[in-house]
Amino acid sequence: MYAIVEIAGQQFKVEKGKKVFVHRLANPEGEQIMFDKVFLTDNEGDVKVGVPVVKDAVVTAKVVSHLKGDKVIVFKKKRRKGYKKKNGHRQFFTELMIEDVTVGKVKKAVKTKKAVVKEPVKEETTVTDNKE
Repeated sequence: MYAIVEIAGQQFKVEKGKKVFVHRLANPEGEQIMFDKVFLTDNEGDVKVGVPVVKDAVVTAKVVSHLKGDKVIVFKKKRRKGYKKKNGHRQFFTELMIEDVTVGKVKKAVKTKKAVVKEPVKEETTVTDNKE
């Protein structure tokens, strides 16, 4: 069984037991994630296409590690002008292990876009008026 699912704004073909490299997610290593934006599922010829998503379909994955991709060299040159510019880039990735692809009743699906944001602690101040 495989599925087409949206992860971090991109579509991926996933199967149970496969590893997928996606753009960096905010989830810590070892955490289990559930993706509910499943566009297509195929269970040995039984194809279900969503409009826009397949109802009650969930892909469960586990964050294996966070890593960097290979270095890409960006080189710009204008001939006969003496202009050369060399720059490099390494993309941040998250490695996901697909644990399960389910279609049907699922208890609760958690979206990955919900990130934990710590709010700054506000100190309480009291204002006193000295009226004489």
